[in-house]
Amino acid sequence: MSPKLRFTLRFAPEVIAHLDTIDRKYHSLIQETINEQLTFEPESETRNRKFLEQPAPYDATWELRSGPNNRFRVFYAISEQEREVWILAIGVKEGNRLLIAGEEFIL
Repeated sequence: MSPKLRFTLRFAPEVIAHLDTIDRKYHSLIQETINEQLTFEPESETRNRKFLEQPAPYDATWELRSGPNNRFRVFYAISEQEREVWILAIGVKEGNRLLIAGEEFIL
């Protein structure tokens, strides 16, 4: 069995502002989930990792759900050729509302 190839994680600059609107106590949980779920095989669909139909927030092509009651959403895109995962946005799902940096997005 061949070893899994690693992807490099890249963060869009605006992700810092997105995290500022999320309680600090969840930052390490979100970071750990990103590292665990997106470093290897980020393009594989799972129960908490979904390919998105367009249009999606920040032109993301994938969504990762995490945290208590899967309330956090990490939106990302994959560059297979460069083996990079671009984290484009991090938001909070509250009921049927998605908030990213205080801005509501339609689901």
